[in-house]
Amino acid sequence: MTLTFLGAARVVTGSKHLLQVGHIRVLVDCGLFQGLKSLRERNWESFPVPAASIDVVVLTHAHLDHCGYLPRLVSQGFTGRVYCTGSTAQLAKIVMSDAARIQEEDAERANRKGYTKHRPATPLFTEVDAAAAILQLQPIGYDRPMPIAPGIELEFTNAGHLLGSAYARISVASEGKTVLFGGDLGRYDRPVLPDPVDPPDADIVLVESTYGDRVHAPDDGGAHLAKIINETVDQKGKIVIPSFALGRVEELLYWVRYLEEKKAIPELPVYVDSPMAVEALAEYRDFSHELDEDLRNFLTARLRVVSTIAESQKIQEDSRPSIVISSSGMATGGRVLHHLKRALPDERNTVLFAGYQAQGTRGRLLKEGAQTTRIHGQEVVVKARIETLDGTSAHADSDEIMRWLKRFKKAPSLLCMVHGEPRPMDALKARVERELQWNVRTPGHREKIDI
Repeated sequence: MTLTFLGAARVVTGSKHLLQVGHIRVLVDCGLFQGLKSLRERNWESFPVPAASIDVVVLTHAHLDHCGYLPRLVSQGFTGRVYCTGSTAQLAKIVMSDAARIQEEDAERANRKGYTKHRPATPLFTEVDAAAAILQLQPIGYDRPMPIAPGIELEFTNAGHLLGSAYARISVASEGKTVLFGGDLGRYDRPVLPDPVDPPDADIVLVESTYGDRVHAPDDGGAHLAKIINETVDQKGKIVIPSFALGRVEELLYWVRYLEEKKAIPELPVYVDSPMAVEALAEYRDFSHELDEDLRNFLTARLRVVSTIAESQKIQEDSRPSIVISSSGMATGGRVLHHLKRALPDERNTVLFAGYQAQGTRGRLLKEGAQTTRIHGQEVVVKARIETLDGTSAHADSDEIMRWLKRFKKAPSLLCMVHGEPRPMDALKARVERELQWNVRTPGHREKIDI
């Protein structure tokens, strides 16, 4: 039995972990690489094993860096079932369809405007590929052990990171061993989503380390967000928030509504300009039984859902104070780029990043003080105020990861750090070894471990 790390290995994105038991291959997560060009180029490489040789795919949740490569895998010949929770299935349909549409639109725009080195530019995958992948989704519930291959059983438990997010516990009868694939770990005592459940015991555990070297700022009751909004409105500017369409939009809307009710911010139009986020909001409504029961009503009364491109353009041209929430969260694509082209050159405006920004992304460069940024082949000057709101992150920080790890009744024989850049990953490894005395590894890309 072997475990090969094909993504999220000393990087944050591209989660893919291949478990091989005899001739059976189970791929846990199937995500896209994002950020640095050297990472994005991995999406175009031949998959390390023939796609047709993979028997089963398991998804821990529906974020792009965990499910976005699935249409590409299907186009290369994967025909098996894709197991996930019911709400992950619904969100993954939205994510994959949206990603395929953006792939095709970006290729078409690059060809039409000539800002591509490829002749012609082609999409990584198409909407047809995404539709085929959707047909292979097989939803199962939390805490319901399910055989997925001969002698292999899967069970999901709630990870508290996103609607439908889960740890995937895979038991292999012939080896008498279990592997717990952590996916991404949620946070404790946060609005909208419930806390992560205590982990089930396992022999091998994979845990994320995105924030392994830091602790999130204490909850300030929305004070920092209110300060940013009020100062921007005083300057008659707009607040543009690049946001991950899944999960982050809901928490941002919760805080805006909370501040409105407290009269801590003025009444402003609040626009959600992301087709995928709008669809996701409907799924959060339909799966409200999975949310924190005291926080299910997170929609501000002044929410305006943007449906068409014409509506989006009208908002871009309107310079009056407002809050615009649009994807993508790292400002790498999507409608938010059009808002940024308008907002960044004006010093009255604020661009607010509300989540992790991977290396090489436009969001990371803006946070680090870039004076210009290239959008759709044009150089855009940066005069707007750039702010961050790290408290809304859906990823556990180092203290929360340790809190979760300490809930194991029995120490695993091996803990593998994944989904993190080297510095936070190494810091968390040292902390676990110091405080828990566990056996910890930080596997590299394509590294294989015998279990």
